[in-house]
Amino acid sequence: MNQPVLTIVVPCYNEEEVLPDTIHQLELVVNNLITDGVISNQSKILFVDDGCIDKSWSIIYKASLHKDVVRGLKLSRNVGHQNALLAGLFTAKDASDCLISIDADLQDDIEIIQEFINQFKAGYEIVYGVRDKRHTDTRFKRNTAELFYNCMKKLGVDLIYNHADYRLMSKRAVEELQGFQEVNLFLRGIVPLLGFRSTCVYYSRKERKAGETKYPLKKMLSFAADGITSFSVTPIRFVLSVGMLSFIVSFLFGIYFLTLKFFGMTQTGWTSLITSIWLIGGLQLIAIGLVGEYIGKIYKETKRRPKFIVDIDLFNFPFSKKDKTEDELDHYEIRKLPETNG
Repeated sequence: MNQPVLTIVVPCYNEEEVLPDTIHQLELVVNNLITDGVISNQSKILFVDDGCIDKSWSIIYKASLHKDVVRGLKLSRNVGHQNALLAGLFTAKDASDCLISIDADLQDDIEIIQEFINQFKAGYEIVYGVRDKRHTDTRFKRNTAELFYNCMKKLGVDLIYNHADYRLMSKRAVEELQGFQEVNLFLRGIVPLLGFRSTCVYYSRKERKAGETKYPLKKMLSFAADGITSFSVTPIRFVLSVGMLSFIVSFLFGIYFLTLKFFGMTQTGWTSLITSIWLIGGLQLIAIGLVGEYIGKIYKETKRRPKFIVDIDLFNFPFSKKDKTEDELDHYEIRKLPETNG
């Protein structure tokens, strides 16, 4: 295989503390791979601004003017990590042979990028970056992550254990991914559904150097709920089973109490009555809430709203670098559509 054109897609949300180092490290990796003849000199790094409210876009913008391999994509608003990742993949796919997605904090080991490329040249269209251990996580996060993967497996969802969004995909795989039109995208579950030849590369995850995690407990729970409800109707079937079991138990207790009444052995039972009312009421509310979650997803799907809107595209329409100085950058209206080289 000839030298493939690689694009590394990096979603960013308020990452100004880590971006300078991230840009520097990824630039070194890409330039070294180009020098060694592993990838084409047309390869790029695409940073996606997911509606950042800090100086992330300014850093990306200036880097794109001074560094040949760096490009930027600014979204009109925050659309979430998964959609920002899709925006980068779909924007860069036509100019790439393969694409790698990685988070901006670089906790994922960038030294295995060459191994990704080697596996791609060997014929694999999807290469998953898989953590060999979770020593950098807290005990709570390790346990909840293991619980999540085990739960998804029992629900019949095909996930790669200990894999997040660090992966290589061929151009063909990304094109097929674009065919999935649902709004509620859960990439960790959808990518294995593509069915293309795949393999795993294992690595050790690093500590975050700066900034704060963009996945606190609340977001992790929401992410897990989206993953479960986007891929399985098992929770609704479980609720149905609980309802049927509750009905059977209630029916048997009804026969039992009628028997006691027939023999004159009934007693006033306020506590048991209230307990049963609260139990059944709670089960009903849970069932209604769960069904509502699925209905809410149907509601979102029927509206067919776009997953993202691009504000500024420095990948397909790069700024002209000549005649641009650092002083001009401070006064340049960055929301203006960039000029091309003609």
